[in-house]
Amino acid sequence: MVRLPVVAGSFYEGHKAVLVQRLENCFLGELGPGKLPEGEPGTSRSMKALIAPHAGYMYSGMPAAHSYLRLFEDGKPDHIVIFGPNHTGIGDRLAVCAEDWQTPLGVVKYDTELGPAIVDENPFATVDCIAHSREHSIEVQLPFLQYTLGEGLSFVPICISDQSYQACESIGKTVAKLADEMDILVIASTDFTHFESADSAQKKDSQAMEYLEYMDPEGFLGFVKKHRLSICGAGPVAAAMVFAKERGALSFRLIKYTNSGDITGDKSSVVAYVAAEIM
Repeated sequence: MVRLPVVAGSFYEGHKAVLVQRLENCFLGELGPGKLPEGEPGTSRSMKALIAPHAGYMYSGMPAAHSYLRLFEDGKPDHIVIFGPNHTGIGDRLAVCAEDWQTPLGVVKYDTELGPAIVDENPFATVDCIAHSREHSIEVQLPFLQYTLGEGLSFVPICISDQSYQACESIGKTVAKLADEMDILVIASTDFTHFESADSAQKKDSQAMEYLEYMDPEGFLGFVKKHRLSICGAGPVAAAMVFAKERGALSFRLIKYTNSGDITGDKSSVVAYVAAEIM
């Protein structure tokens, strides 16, 4: 089975040539990193986890390009896991979609080595594509991966509806354990504060990210919940941080912070976007 794209033509362009042009503009645009991922990827593979936004490319594509340029510079991992939040409320708590995924740039295969191992090892994870059926947070990462790393990619998509620390810690540690035998990169898909003024969003997001700078995923998730921050993928970020710490990561680095008002000019009600790496 192949999961067909559900937000092509809305969150990003639905035709290959136009989508490639959009992706190039994300890298070269005013808020992008200013260069394309050209040539051969790096070879250091020091990055454990990556944070990238998941809004429409018009708004979040340029900060996302910062994340993917760093991925390109760091090197192509053997295995990729994407943690995304569940915006629809449909499906299981930690839903692994065991299908290949189609985008206008081609097919990204389901990782048949890593995916079943995660489901076998983790008590909360189940095979469930229903949770992914109308969810955009993972899908929008794939064209960036394809453009950045080329053909022949495979991955494990995990839609997280249970954003309790217990569940996020569990899946992070499961993937980290499997990384003893595999080269795995985790991508956490999230937007940050929603529908507040740009100043308010930046203040709240900065406070939340202090916990990430201290490598404290439980504190981060607790702060988000206590203060009711609208960071939709806080659980995926916490799970990625757990994974990275288990794999020996020592630092969180914010690469780029923007908001939708940087595009629209309206700073009174924005959605904020973060590109970051954990190494």
